[in-house]
Amino acid sequence: MSDIHLLTMAEIFGLYRKRKLSPVELTRTYLDRIERLDEHLVSFVLPTPERALADARRAEDEFMRGIDRGPMQGVPYCLKDIIETAGIRTTGQSRSLATHVPAEDATVEARLRAGGGVLLGKNTTWEFAHGGPSWDAFAPPARNPWNTDHHPAGSSSGSAAAVAAGLAATTIGSDTGGSIRLPAAVCGLSGLKATYGRVSRKGVLPNCFSHDHVGPLAWTTEDVALTMQVIAGHDPGDPGSADVPVPDYRAALNGSCAGLTLGVPWRWLDEAKSSDPVRAAFAAALEALKGLGATIVDIELPSIELYSDSKKTIAMSELFSIHEKTLRTAPELFGDSLRYRIQCGALIRSEDYVQAMRMRSALTANMQAMFARVDAIVLPTAEPAGKLEPTPHSWLFKHASLTTPFNSTGHPALSVCMGFAANGLPLSLQIAGRAFDEATVMRIGDAYEKATPWRDRRPAIAKALEAA
Repeated sequence: MSDIHLLTMAEIFGLYRKRKLSPVELTRTYLDRIERLDEHLVSFVLPTPERALADARRAEDEFMRGIDRGPMQGVPYCLKDIIETAGIRTTGQSRSLATHVPAEDATVEARLRAGGGVLLGKNTTWEFAHGGPSWDAFAPPARNPWNTDHHPAGSSSGSAAAVAAGLAATTIGSDTGGSIRLPAAVCGLSGLKATYGRVSRKGVLPNCFSHDHVGPLAWTTEDVALTMQVIAGHDPGDPGSADVPVPDYRAALNGSCAGLTLGVPWRWLDEAKSSDPVRAAFAAALEALKGLGATIVDIELPSIELYSDSKKTIAMSELFSIHEKTLRTAPELFGDSLRYRIQCGALIRSEDYVQAMRMRSALTANMQAMFARVDAIVLPTAEPAGKLEPTPHSWLFKHASLTTPFNSTGHPALSVCMGFAANGLPLSLQIAGRAFDEATVMRIGDAYEKATPWRDRRPAIAKALEAA
C-alpha cells in the first residue's frame, strides 16, 4: 500500500480490523517521515521512536489476539509539549523546564495510552502555550507545511504542522484564545476546542486556568470525533472538569445539516476586518451548508472587543500568578515574548480582574441566550497564514480574533478547511455550538467536509520535501 501516511484515522481504524494494515508498518512509515522531513518543519521538539515502536508492537499483538481497545488502538499520534508524559521530557518550549521529566502522565495521555495509541513524540509549541513565535525559547518555531516561509499559527503550532505534513494521524493541542483552531485553520486541518470541562487538563502545563481547553487536531472532523471519543470525560483530578455524559460522537456524523439553524454574526467579520478572499470563501461555505439542509440567519452579538478585553485581563493576570516565582528569580529562563506578557500581568489590579470576570459572565449569558435561537454559529476562523517572523509585542494589545469569544464563554468551537487562497494557503470555517454539544458542531463540520473537495488536497511543500 503506497502513501499510507495519507490515511485518515477512520481509514486506519477500518484497515486494522480487516487485518490489511500493520500498526508497526504504519508507525515505521511515520517515524521515517519525521526523520527525513521534520528538519524543514520543526514540528517535533522530541520524537519518541522507541516508545512508538513498543506501542505499535503491543497494538499489533493485541489485534492478533482479538483484543480491541477502540478507535485509538495502533493509531500514531503526537502531543503538544505542554502535555506531561511519564518518563519523557516535557519542556513547554521553555528553558525554565529544559530538564523536566514528569513522573506521571497527564490524564489525556493516560487515556490515549490506555486506548492503545502509539506516541510518536512531543510537538513544538509557543513557550508555555503563550509567548511566540520565539527564536530565543527552548527550540525554534515550527513552520507551515503548505509553505515553510509561513507560520503554522500558535500555540499548537507543531501539532498542526505535523498532521498536515503527514507525520502523524492525530494530535492533541490546547486552546486558550484560539490555539487549537488557529493552527488547524492555517494548516488546513480540523481542530476542536471542546466545551470547557469536557476534556481533562490535569497534567497539562497551565496558561490561564479559567480559559484553558484541551482538544484534538486531525485531517478530518471524523478523525477529531474518533479522538474525542477516547479523551473526553469527567476527571476528578481536574477541578474544572464537568461530570457530563459523553455521547457517541461518530454516530452523530450523518452527513446532513437538515433541520439546523445556523447564525452568522456579520458584525464580527467587520470588526475583524475579514479580507475579501475570506468573505468570498465564507459566502460559498454558507451556500454549501444551505445545500446540506441548514437554515442561515443573521444574528447580533456583543463586540468581539469585549470578549477580547475581558479575556486578556483575566489571562494575563492568571499567567502572572503561574509564573511569578520564576519571573522574579530567573527571568532569563523565559523568552522575550513570554517574559513581556507575564510582566503585563503584574500591572493588573484585583478590581480589574473582578470586573473582567463579571463581564465574562454577562457575555456568556448572552451567548447562552443566542443558542436558544440557533443550533450553531458559523463564521471564518482566521486569515491565511502570514510570513514566519518575530511578532511585535504591541500585537498583544491590538489583536482581537474571531476565536477568542468561545474561550471566554466556554462553548465548543471547531475549525475546518473551507478552501484555499490565491497563494495556495488554507482558508477556514469556524463552527461553534451549545455547551457540551460537540456532536452537533462536528456533525456540521463533517457534513461540510464531505460535500466539498478540500480534504483531497495535501500540502505541496510537504510533497516537494518528500521528493527532495
